[in-house]
Amino acid sequence: METLADGYRALVVGESGGIGSAVLAELASDPRCGNAVGLSRKTSAGFDLTVPGSIERAADDLKGEGPFDLIFDATGALIIEGVPPEKTIKALDAEAMARQFAVNAIGPALLFKHFLPLLNRNQRSLFATLSARVGSIGDNHLGGWISYRASKAALNQIVRTVSREAARTHRQSVIAAFHPGTVETRLSDAYCSGKERQKPAQSATAMLSVLDRLTAEQSGGFFAYDGTAIEW
Repeated sequence: METLADGYRALVVGESGGIGSAVLAELASDPRCGNAVGLSRKTSAGFDLTVPGSIERAADDLKGEGPFDLIFDATGALIIEGVPPEKTIKALDAEAMARQFAVNAIGPALLFKHFLPLLNRNQRSLFATLSARVGSIGDNHLGGWISYRASKAALNQIVRTVSREAARTHRQSVIAAFHPGTVETRLSDAYCSGKERQKPAQSATAMLSVLDRLTAEQSGGFFAYDGTAIEW
């Protein structure tokens, strides 16, 4: 990360997942990174993205590790409790939809609430979160996947809104939503048979490279791993 201060501190939320672990490994291998720490349900006792109090406690526990110059939220889920994305409105289930919003929108919103205060406000800082191209309303040409699409669209609005507020307190910050591409992870296993997918490390490297180049004027944007802007 060339645009962050030498010795920068980084945090990856969701570091036990395919993309999260790759992002953490990439940052930890950067000689300019002073410290890179991870947080996830599997590796951090008591942490659960769907339990608001656990997010607040995790932020409190990490105060001594900060301030952070880079926070990367690599959380998200497509299949939750065995329920796949809907192919049609007829398959819509209220409880399943609520779980999608809990993981893909409300959880990340609470991460912003409790972790934005840990982001360095005295110099350039970055806060990225994983969205998905299917969360784009303008790019929706196929339909289906209603709950997942809607939860990611909500996340995009959250990112945009938080970026405007953060600009008042963190003037050199960049907050962005990322589409990681089609990646070899459990999330895509059931839907990408025979399709070309990136390795997690490829996606992680690409997203971090794009994030490193974004300016404060681009904060609140929605970008693909290759740097192209995605329409809302």
